[in-house]
This record gives sequence, structure tokens and C-alpha cells, in this order.
Amino acid sequence: MRSLPGPECRRSAVADDWSDPMKAALAEAALAAEHGDVPIGAVLVAPGGHIVAADHNRREESGDATAHAEMLVIRQASTAAGSWRLEGHTLVVTVEPCPMCAMAAVWARLERVVYGAADLEAGGAWSLYNIPQDQRLNHRCELIAGVEAAAARRLLADFFSRRR
Repeated sequence: MRSLPGPECRRSAVADDWSDPMKAALAEAALAAEHGDVPIGAVLVAPGGHIVAADHNRREESGDATAHAEMLVIRQASTAAGSWRLEGHTLVVTVEPCPMCAMAAVWARLERVVYGAADLEAGGAWSLYNIPQDQRLNHRCELIAGVEAAAARRLLADFFSRRR
């Protein structure tokens, strides 16, 4: 198991590059906790730098196991664009995507995945698997890890301490 991102998954050289979109994702994550969902938020950033979709986990709220923040923003952006191909877009998510969401990023042809906190138990974008950069797949995404990671970990820790 890899606990820290390696050379293929870089820490953001300039955290400010993704700090504003990550703050929007963190605001979404806080909304998830209000309805009992794990506080994970995501935004999808278009090539021009503007946010085209924002959401948070809604599994508990919707009763849908696939209602992860990442899946929801990819679906929103695809619907708005009229295409499943989202080349040039960046997924910004507070916690490392799970394998399902990491593969969705590949299927959607996203350019990059930016995440805050690593998920050492279920991470599909570096910690357990590196799906977005798997050489066997026909598309790969750049990975940037650790943007606003402390804030994302704090949201998770607060949520789970209240549930115990």
C-alpha cells in the first residue's frame, strides 16, 4: 500500500492554483453532513477555469450507492455539455476518489483529478489503486494531491466524532 503520492501523483507545486475550487468543494462537503452523508464535496472545472458543476455526497439522502460527489458532478457536467466526453475538465474533490469515481474520471476523459485528503482505506487515485494513471487504460488523468488536505481531514474527523 502506498501511503503518500509518488512521482506520478504530484503534490500541487502551487497550492493556490486549485485552492479556490477546493474551497468551493469544501463548502459542498459541509452540506453533505447536514443530511447524514459523509462530508465529501466536488466541483468540476471547465478548461476556461470556471466551475460548471458542484455537489456533495448524497448516498444517504438519495438511497443511491452511486451518489458520490464525483459521480454527481460528472453527470451534471455531461448533461449540460450534451456529451459524456469532458476533455480538458478538472475534477476537484475533497477526498481521494474511490475506485468507482476514479474510473468515472477516466471514462469521462477528464484531464486531471485534484484531491485534498488521501483515503488510505478506499482510495482509487493513489492510496490503494492508481486507476487514473493505469497504463493499461486508453485514457489517463493527471493527479494532484494534498490541496487543502488538512481542511478536508478536519471535516471528516468532525463528522465521524459526532457519529460515535
